[in-house]
Amino acid sequence: MFKRGDHAVVHRFATACRAGSVGAVRSVLASEVVAVSDGGGQVAAALSPVRGADQVARCVTELVGPETVLSVEAVNGEPGVVLRVVGGVVAVLSLKVTGAKVSTVWIVLNPDKLRHWSSRE
Repeated sequence: MFKRGDHAVVHRFATACRAGSVGAVRSVLASEVVAVSDGGGQVAAALSPVRGADQVARCVTELVGPETVLSVEAVNGEPGVVLRVVGGVVAVLSLKVTGAKVSTVWIVLNPDKLRHWSSRE
């Protein structure tokens, strides 16, 4: 399980994502943050790593729509955020926290890899 400080950072990240504010998300990200996404060729995803707080904040906020419900959960034993809509899970974000900022975001959008998450509902 992750450290208490990591948990607080992840909650701030999730709250900023829920608000849909690029600036709020950016404030929780390290300046050198990197996001890697996996759409499995089935859904749109960045083909190369997204780098920098501004670009990653924009990338992440685009994932959250008005009907999206976010929950903070352990993802592979690390802090993460699960995005759900009616019908199932649409994304799982695994986060690496360094200090008081998110330094890496792994975004799983591949429906084949999300089946496991949808079956947990």
